[in-house]
Amino acid sequence: MTDSPAGTHTAAEIAEQPAVFARLLAARAATSEVASVIARRRPRFALLAARGSSDHAALYAKYLIEVLLELPAGLVSPSTTTLYGARPDLSDVLLITVSQSGGSPDLVEVTERARAQGALTVAVTNTAESDLSGVAELAVDIQAGREVAVAATKTYSATLLALYLLVDAVRGGTGEEAAALPDLAAATLADSADPVAEAVRRWRFVDRVVTTGRGFSSATAAEAALKLAETSYLSARSYSGADLLHGPVAAVDEETAVLAVAGEGAGGRATSAVMEVVGSRGADVVAVGSAAHTLAASVHVGVPATAEEVAPIIEVLPVQRLALGLSVARGFDPDRPRGLNKVTKTR
Repeated sequence: MTDSPAGTHTAAEIAEQPAVFARLLAARAATSEVASVIARRRPRFALLAARGSSDHAALYAKYLIEVLLELPAGLVSPSTTTLYGARPDLSDVLLITVSQSGGSPDLVEVTERARAQGALTVAVTNTAESDLSGVAELAVDIQAGREVAVAATKTYSATLLALYLLVDAVRGGTGEEAAALPDLAAATLADSADPVAEAVRRWRFVDRVVTTGRGFSSATAAEAALKLAETSYLSARSYSGADLLHGPVAAVDEETAVLAVAGEGAGGRATSAVMEVVGSRGADVVAVGSAAHTLAASVHVGVPATAEEVAPIIEVLPVQRLALGLSVARGFDPDRPRGLNKVTKTR
């Protein structure tokens, strides 16, 4: 890897995503089998356990579960189990553990103990033979293939699609809203190249970035902040648009770069109102999404319109390209962020 130009593997893995989506859609039957078990068990609520990029995928799944299944859902704090030994009654609870590697000890332990406490446990991972898949009752393979770059790109978006197909199948859906995603992803990567390059040019020397979105797109905003921090070492913070107005907007000024994610739908309309306030603070705004054109911004990075619940699967693609471009422009290598490993093991 050290002999390759900076960002070679990240660029290749970003470009691979339309094919990954097509492969995952072709294997939808296996995901539907897992969904049928969940539907028969009729969980009373759902919990999601994850770390890092997978935690943002879990946030997306939380919206899917609450909106599409109308079940309450929450994000697990693994340390309540691993450090404090909590043993809640999880009878009739669905626990979905999201981990690209399936190898983090805390997530494996949380899943194993949740199953012992009565939960229906599902592992969503890119490593079918992982320890996580071994301790969970059910498993969904995101089928992204080996990812060489340390920063997750194709495994993140494949996880989103796998979670959508799982939740959609639980409600009896056929994955119809996701069927066009391979073509839409290819179009997004082709059409966003120029505006992303302009955003890189504008932001090459920024130090502070705030990312924001509402609803389903809040997961994309969170993932954007992580990607910018881990590949360009920027001070990047993500806020829901609603939370941004509850105080942090006071820190936004002419020295702040703001990435706003807005798709067509309720979340995008709510983000538009937030950006009216942010824009008045003088920040340099880059807007991404199918409703990007509705926001006052220096750069608009549009993506094709989709159903709102699947929009994060393609709106993250130009965000990944932005992180890649900024990292290389600033003299770094996004394939090998300093101090990071591909598999992070925590407890």
